[in-house]
Amino acid sequence: MVLDKLGESLRGTLQKIAKSLFVDEKLLNELIKDIQKALLQSDVNVKLVFEVSKKIKDRALKEQAKGLTKKEQLINIVYEELVSFLGGEGHKIQITDPPFYIMLVGLFGNGKTTTAAKLAKFFAKRGNKVAMLGLDVHRPAAMKQLEQLGKQISVPVFIKEEKDAVKIYQGFKDELKGFDVVLVDTAGRDALSKDLIDELNDVSKAVKPQEALLVIGADVGQAAEKQAMAFHESCNVTGVIITKMDGTAKGGGALAACSVTDAPVKFIGVGEKPEDLEEFRPQNFVSRLLGMGDIEALLEKAKDAISEEKADDLGKRFLKGDFNLIDLYEQMQAMSKMGPLSKVVEMIPGFGQLKMPKDMLKVQDSKLKKWRIAMDSMTKKELEEPDTMSTARIDRISKGSGIKPGEIRELMKQYRQSKKMVKMLKGDTKNMDKMMRKMQGQQMKYK
Repeated sequence: MVLDKLGESLRGTLQKIAKSLFVDEKLLNELIKDIQKALLQSDVNVKLVFEVSKKIKDRALKEQAKGLTKKEQLINIVYEELVSFLGGEGHKIQITDPPFYIMLVGLFGNGKTTTAAKLAKFFAKRGNKVAMLGLDVHRPAAMKQLEQLGKQISVPVFIKEEKDAVKIYQGFKDELKGFDVVLVDTAGRDALSKDLIDELNDVSKAVKPQEALLVIGADVGQAAEKQAMAFHESCNVTGVIITKMDGTAKGGGALAACSVTDAPVKFIGVGEKPEDLEEFRPQNFVSRLLGMGDIEALLEKAKDAISEEKADDLGKRFLKGDFNLIDLYEQMQAMSKMGPLSKVVEMIPGFGQLKMPKDMLKVQDSKLKKWRIAMDSMTKKELEEPDTMSTARIDRISKGSGIKPGEIRELMKQYRQSKKMVKMLKGDTKNMDKMMRKMQGQQMKYK
């Protein structure tokens, strides 16, 4: 998960609230210290940390929402203040007046070219006719890299051997009129220099992009604020894309730093694959951090894998608890199509609160295929009542399917872990889950 340690710390804080007998100032002070510690460990600016923690404490001492207990109200305040802290409702890009140009700018090494391809896939999946335009005339491999990425995602790429970026654009200008969205990859430098600013301004005047997005690595942490402000003031940047969110603890610092600039975070990169890009929606992001899930993101990931109805039902079927081997297989197969299970389960409400076994989340497609073959050699009783499985049955299934006994035992282990996990969810986290669902209901009333 993105910002794993921050999420674990914040969920631990909420569990402390859920398990407390009553809310008093002593508990509140303890919680504030926990939140401050969690944010500081994620490289968030000290001043911002104290500002948000003060707001949480002041509201907790003064407010009481109708229909919520003191515990529920405290959790609600933590949620709302963290959402506000990270940018509020978010800043979605609306595609209007094609061709809609999105120009990517930034320093060298932050992943502009890769991000261009991710954005191209993102908008293409939403029914737009997309193209990529290569205007990085300084990095020798940039054009070739963009061309290769375009082939991977089946998006046309416009490149030319020319040292003048504006001339390249003018040469393709008429052809690009036939597209809904055009992603423009520009050159970067090791630092924001006058030469870079002049070049970007020349390109911007020629292209007249509707969006100019700064691509910045999460590993710069708090320094993201200075970069975002500098690019915004020099090149009229309209938003930020933070990359490498899955690989650094400094992501919290970068998110918080950019949220206070006039160039809000619009996307985050959460992996290396073309589909590993998400619109940054602070409400959904904080929901996942706090273990509340993110059904909207789950449905988004499910579009290419399963129907919306099935995706919407995914969490409910898991929570039901009386599933058999066929149910388990179907659920895990569906989730594996949407990406690593560790990323998918955090989107299911309630599951983020559990410390799930790591080996349970590392089910590869190859394992699922072998399990399917083994299940084809099982009887109806074995499929519907897995607890009846014996060593003799496993040996018989192994001979009939050609799957090793150890791999069949691994399937049974997966099944038992799932049952145990659901039992945990219904037991230890029952009150927490109920509290969060009630709180989410309150939030929906005011949207």
